[in-house]
Amino acid sequence: MPHVYILKCSDGSFYTGSTWSLELRVAQHESGEGCDYTRRRRPVQLVWSAEFERVAEAYDWERRIHGWSRAKKQLLIDGRYEDLPGWSRRQRAAKRAEASG
Repeated sequence: MPHVYILKCSDGSFYTGSTWSLELRVAQHESGEGCDYTRRRRPVQLVWSAEFERVAEAYDWERRIHGWSRAKKQLLIDGRYEDLPGWSRRQRAAKRAEASG
């Protein structure tokens, strides 16, 4: 099954990816065979993952998470799903506009 995952790197940054084999892919990142970004920021730690039925779903979620702020990714990692909707820039801007107008 396809997975989306978030790694926490040694510098505190997050790396988001997708894979068919989560265990193998995390091992590749840890050994320096994953990608340039994580190779320079080892060790890495798996902090979140989700399994999907279809590759297209996993890839869509990976792309979506890439666009999120660090704070929003942290909410996902912490399992604070109920807090996620209000973290989009567009929703925050709309709330500010409502409050000021």
